[in-house]
Amino acid sequence: MCLADAGQGLRGTDFVSSWPSGIHVGASWNKALARQRAAGIAGEFKTKGVNVLLGPAIGPAGRVALGGRNWEGFSTDPYLSGALVYETVAAIQAAGVITSTKHYIANEQETHRNPFGEIQSVSSNVDDRTMHEFYLWPFQDAVHAGTGNIMCSYQRLNNSYGCANSKSLNGLLKTELGFQGWVVSDWGALHAGIDAALAGLDVAMPNGAGFWGSYLVDAVNNGSLPESRIDDMVIRTLATWYQVGQDEDFPQPGVGMAADLTKPHPIVDARNSSFRPTLLDGAIEGHVLVKNERNTLPLKAPKLLSLFGYSAKNPDRNHPTAGLSPWLWGLESSNFSEFTTAFYGYSPNNWSPSRTAVALNGTLYSGGGSGATSQSTVLAPFDALLHRAADDGTALLWDFVSPTPAVHPMSDACLVFGNAFAAEGADRPALDDDYTDALVRHVADRCARTVVVLHNAGARLVEGFVDHPNVTALLFAHLPGEMSGRATVDLLYGGVSPSGKLPYTVARDKGDYAVLEPDRVEEQGGEGFGRFPQSDFDEGVFLDYRHFDRAGIEPRYEFGFGLSYTEFGYANLVVSKVDGGRFGEFPAGEVVQGGQEDLWDVLVEVAADVTNAGGVDGAEVAQLYVGIPAEGSPLRQLRGFEKPFLNASATETVRFGLTRRDLSVWDVVAQKWRLVRGEYTVEVGGSSRNLPLVGKVTI
Repeated sequence: MCLADAGQGLRGTDFVSSWPSGIHVGASWNKALARQRAAGIAGEFKTKGVNVLLGPAIGPAGRVALGGRNWEGFSTDPYLSGALVYETVAAIQAAGVITSTKHYIANEQETHRNPFGEIQSVSSNVDDRTMHEFYLWPFQDAVHAGTGNIMCSYQRLNNSYGCANSKSLNGLLKTELGFQGWVVSDWGALHAGIDAALAGLDVAMPNGAGFWGSYLVDAVNNGSLPESRIDDMVIRTLATWYQVGQDEDFPQPGVGMAADLTKPHPIVDARNSSFRPTLLDGAIEGHVLVKNERNTLPLKAPKLLSLFGYSAKNPDRNHPTAGLSPWLWGLESSNFSEFTTAFYGYSPNNWSPSRTAVALNGTLYSGGGSGATSQSTVLAPFDALLHRAADDGTALLWDFVSPTPAVHPMSDACLVFGNAFAAEGADRPALDDDYTDALVRHVADRCARTVVVLHNAGARLVEGFVDHPNVTALLFAHLPGEMSGRATVDLLYGGVSPSGKLPYTVARDKGDYAVLEPDRVEEQGGEGFGRFPQSDFDEGVFLDYRHFDRAGIEPRYEFGFGLSYTEFGYANLVVSKVDGGRFGEFPAGEVVQGGQEDLWDVLVEVAADVTNAGGVDGAEVAQLYVGIPAEGSPLRQLRGFEKPFLNASATETVRFGLTRRDLSVWDVVAQKWRLVRGEYTVEVGGSSRNLPLVGKVTI
């Protein structure tokens, strides 16, 4: 079988699409769009002869605000991630490609992710309830969707390496969740022989690394490893291959994956024109408008626009070279030497506040590393704006170089494009950067309508400029893929109304997050501990908006927030228990893929009316939050979302089904999901802090 990266497009090859990254899909809050995107990606993988797509990524789950790979996942909320990974896995495997859902589990920082000399990988120390209610939650959805493969992660889990942890692999995954597929190691994550085999690892990549291979034969022959365990590895792998139909209708493995793109090779064009609308819609819907004052947007036939900022245009190079090139890792826009130091050098400490927080050499379509996309037909915001200006007769001025550019006083609006970069191998140095903030302030001092567009690979603080009276609009543009420029123009000019919502919280201060930085061995005293870095997940499930709610912290922009060019109203909340529902305290069903089958029974139904009260057609993300009456539970937790498109003045009833799992907490004594007795609060609205409809239901 051919295995290849990644969750947002096929990396390291030609004639494929650059799809929106995971965080962009999360910001769309659109299950149907996630499903369409997954089908399009799968078709490209299959055409190129890739049996196993190494994604989607739902770990890291976003615990560390500065996490270098948070952008590969969908959200900091497990429910949102779970809903989107379910659609993604189901669609990819329906197309005949195996998903390798990763990185399992509690893989929350890049710093100390690999052992280095005598220093071991960081240990993620997680309690049982937190594991189930937060980190395992989206993996449960992926298994329920039928994912054929799970990739175990680099770091240690409660002081055992993730790919040799029997509790997480044999216990949680293969027994509790009923996972029938195979477990593959992350590349180079095998650090044990017999122990890893007995713990539930099925395939080691990229090789046996001195632990497996012929040594497994020796282990069987000397009686230290049952032959049945080897059979189980093989059966799980082959059964998955048959399960998705790769024995009947699949190209030669790797047929379109040239070993060296710089040499002559057969062209295998995997792009499918029927998915171009999905690429564009995905790029559009992952943009989140968070500020729009003085009727700045949409733009209305401007006479003169001025453009500034390094993230407006394409990098000067988009060209594969032999070997481990910037193009291969999605780093044409960023500092490649910093990446190589962390990634190839396997530095023991990959966090430094002196690292570059932005990609100064061009716009971002994805982050860097194995989750990057291959750019071939990308259109940057500058390109698309230039075409629009030419069509409209708009005068266009630009300066993408100077940190203190001259600003024409007759500009109808000034657009400033910045970014926040992140890549595999290192955690981010900061949640903002002085260079970009100063550039925005400089332009805003001279331009009455300044629009800021940030291509951000994770949460980005904006306190350095957002309250400037002339910063009248702000868009979080995330990582849109190849349709970035077209999406920018459609949104700025009102061809479509923004509908994205934040899949994370934007704080006012970096210290407001529950966990800001990765844990580092330098901070941990005690003789001997310098070789065994520890990361204690003491905050439990109280991350992102759950933490802000509990601590009473006012965010700058809350989880689930996003503006539109119209207004939406909510009314007529109805909350009812399902007639004949099984409301026993604990589930009693058989274990299927995803856990006990009655965990998926709908026990409570919720309906509400959403009205487009403005004059512009648009989509709204209606969100449902539940307050579970159990000790140690958050004030509210996301438990449903729907995204209807409403014409101006139209009303639609949105419906949510709350399952047993949605309403339960993990009982560490019973080792089951427990349906709590008491009064539940049900809230519906447009964000985690804008919930006008409140109802109750008693179980």
